[in-house]
Amino acid sequence: MKFGKKSKVNVAIPTTSMPDIIFMLLIFFMVATVFKQYSGLKVSLPDAVKIQKIAGSKRHVVTIWVDRNNQVVCDDINVKKMSDLRQVVYQKMVADPQIKIALKIDKDVDMGIVNDVHQELRKASALNVYYFAIPGGEL
Repeated sequence: MKFGKKSKVNVAIPTTSMPDIIFMLLIFFMVATVFKQYSGLKVSLPDAVKIQKIAGSKRHVVTIWVDRNNQVVCDDINVKKMSDLRQVVYQKMVADPQIKIALKIDKDVDMGIVNDVHQELRKASALNVYYFAIPGGEL
């Protein structure tokens, strides 16, 4: 008795729906991704005559908020003492040397607290400082 050869079964992964699956995954990740944005404090910004945008990427910007109750927040880190601000900014500068400091200071804040913030930034060697303002002031 003679047995015939068995035919080999083709074991291949079907790739016809692969582009559809990849496209759906791409859309899912685009919709599901959330970019971190700091909430900061409620601040009423002052008016300014001449305003320029900060050059470069927003990735290298550290924002410091000071509200009318003299609360200071640096990128969602609540600063209890001014010396803590120096430590936070210095650690951020070590992590990213291209850092720029953006100050969002309430228009009704006492200049003493603004001076204290400047002194702590100087002690941390953070000298690249910008102020946020609303366009529309008069000369």
